[in-house]
Order: sequence, then structure tokens, then C-alpha cells
Amino acid sequence: MRSEELKTRLLKEEIVLDEVTVLKLERFAALLHEWNGIHNLTGAKNIDAIYDNIIDSLYPLTFIEKPRTLLDVGTGAGFPGLVLAIALPQTQVVLAEPLKKRVSFLKYAAIDLELSNVTVEAKRVEKVVHEPFELISSRAVTNTRLLLDLAENISNEKTAYLFYKGSRVFDEVADVQHQLDYDIVQKSQRNYLYIKGKV
Repeated sequence: MRSEELKTRLLKEEIVLDEVTVLKLERFAALLHEWNGIHNLTGAKNIDAIYDNIIDSLYPLTFIEKPRTLLDVGTGAGFPGLVLAIALPQTQVVLAEPLKKRVSFLKYAAIDLELSNVTVEAKRVEKVVHEPFELISSRAVTNTRLLLDLAENISNEKTAYLFYKGSRVFDEVADVQHQLDYDIVQKSQRNYLYIKGKV
């Protein structure tokens, strides 16, 4: 049964979520699968691939501090921002996504899943106006230096960053590491760059 499959995979990664949250994640997967067939929102073409992306999005919950406010840069089809919003109902989440068809999906999913903690901003991150966020996340958008620069107006020295990276992360942090307090958490092909603040 599908519902047990996601729960089993979450437990295997020691991602602890309540029953209601797991059901919402399953509903999100079903919605994305349905929309993706028409609008081509993501390369994850089946439920298993969507579950892979859900696990990838949620894994940092095993090592980060839970923020009160979160901005996700370039949310795309919902990874990681919308998935994190489902798992962190007490966190106010802003999803910044410039592409219209993805914005439509994100807004629809937030309403369908009754996510009162989610705001979708149909714009690029540098156009977002907000007080400094506690956490800024991003997956596969641009390099670390540019992400930090783009988020300058909505961050401060206490802002943490969670960037979902591949193997280039080590080159990217080389030119900014003297300014940052960070960890890199590796899991299979993923490198999670967790920046706990600027020095």
C-alpha cells in the first residue's frame, strides 16, 4: 500500500512526522503527479520519484534548527519549500517562484492542503520585500555566492541558509567560507550546505 511506503521511507531516514503530516505529503505527491502529467512541472515523473524528492527536501529536519520564518528561493514544483511548509506548520513560509505555471500549482496545492502558513510570491527573490527571514532555503537555483547576494535585503547576520547542493558545493564555499559559519551534510549524491550565520 502506497501510504505505508512513504511512512516507511521517512522512518528509515529518522524523519519523525505525525500521521496528519504524512497524509498531507501523500496528497501533495498525488497532486504533483496529476499536474505534472499536463504541465510538466518537474522531472519527477512518477510517485516513487516524487517521494525521493520529498525525502530529499525533508532530510535536513534531522539536523537544522526549526525556523519561525522561512523563504524558499525558486520553489519550482514545491521542493523543498512547500514540502518543508507541510512538515513545519508553525513556520511562516514564503515561496518565491517566478514561473507562472509553477506559481499556479503552488497556490493550488497550498489551498488544497489547507496550508495557512504559506504565501506564494510570483517573483524573483531579489524582488521580495520582507523583514529578515530566520532561514532561507534553495535547491538547484544558482551558486552560493550569488544566492547570498540576492537575499541580502531579506536577511541579517542571524539568518541561516539551507542550500541543497551537488558536488560543486566545495568549490562554491571556498570563496565565501571566511565569512560563514557552516556545515556540509552529505547524503548519497546530495550535499546540504547549512550556513548558521555570517561571521
